[in-house]
Amino acid sequence: MFCPQCGQQQVSDVTRFCSRCGFLLDGVAVVLSSGGIVPGTQVRAGYSQLSPRSKGIRQGALLMLSTLLIVPLVAIISVFFLRSPELIPITAITCFVGGLLRIFYALLMEDSVAPMTVGSTPGHLPAARQFDQPPRNAALPPPAANSSMGWRQRPNTAELYQPPSITENTTRLLDKEEPKND
Repeated sequence: MFCPQCGQQQVSDVTRFCSRCGFLLDGVAVVLSSGGIVPGTQVRAGYSQLSPRSKGIRQGALLMLSTLLIVPLVAIISVFFLRSPELIPITAITCFVGGLLRIFYALLMEDSVAPMTVGSTPGHLPAARQFDQPPRNAALPPPAANSSMGWRQRPNTAELYQPPSITENTTRLLDKEEPKND
């Protein structure tokens, strides 16, 4: 197997990290063994969730329709037990207008695209079983002895330009002789 980052050929296929650049090779080995498909994630065909916009429209419609159930219950409770019928119109208006506002919010502000569902492929081990195994060769490879060969120090650009002093311009003005009018 070759490292996809630096191209170094690895000594064995069970190596976890590249010996040259330290790139993690566990995922590469899994992808190669499964024929180029990343196991563990696969989009399910045929099953789609409702978009947030559709959910919001349904919630608003249910709230508006629940007015038909809630208002008579509030009317019975307020007339027979509380002896104050003022709650009936407040409840009716609140439920109906709340449903309308929920529908408008869904139409104006929520996303119309449903989130993608990702499931597990049946032939892949679940995550809990993968991590039960003891790690093989958990340490990083030693650093290269001459890793900083191509490095050079950055030039200090502040040394290239020295701002002129304030007195130079004043001195130049004084050095100029004014024409004499005789």
